[in-house]
Amino acid sequence: MTALAALKAVVARADPGQRRLLDDVSETLLAIELFELGARLQVTQAETTLSRDRLIRLYKELHRESPPKGMLPFSADWYVTWLPNIHASLFHALYRSISAQRDIRRITAIIAAYRLYLEHVPRGTEPVLSFTRAWTLVRFVEHDMLHLGTCSCCKGNFLVLAYELEPGYVCGLCKPPSRAGKTGRPAKAEQ
Repeated sequence: MTALAALKAVVARADPGQRRLLDDVSETLLAIELFELGARLQVTQAETTLSRDRLIRLYKELHRESPPKGMLPFSADWYVTWLPNIHASLFHALYRSISAQRDIRRITAIIAAYRLYLEHVPRGTEPVLSFTRAWTLVRFVEHDMLHLGTCSCCKGNFLVLAYELEPGYVCGLCKPPSRAGKTGRPAKAEQ
């Protein structure tokens, strides 16, 4: 049993007067977990009831630096490009499976699915899908910006832009782009 699960059990048994403090601790533990997975400040702020100032202080304590600034990903187009589509589709399948099996909060299902996704990323390599992009992906699907399309070759389900005409859709695994996997990084390493 994780510390967060144990705390939730204590919160459920607590008197109403104690519950407020325990809820605060539970929210803080959730924020820590999100930050450790690489969630941006805006994501953590949206998923917890903690104030922005408190989240900034917490982030600085954990990472010994200020949280990154800037906007969250706002375009669904990134998710349908070759390599991101494969990773995003894998994550989304994991998320759908977890959220369908249990009656759990959306953020808990996202965390569990992202941890499973990370198990499929080879050690020593950076995951293609960051936690923030995974969280954004779930929101894009919920708001009908993305949906699942079926590959006409392998019959696998992959994310596609909503309202996009897709007769005879072929996924990036069955028909990778001509320059797939050729990034130029290995050539630089050889020199």
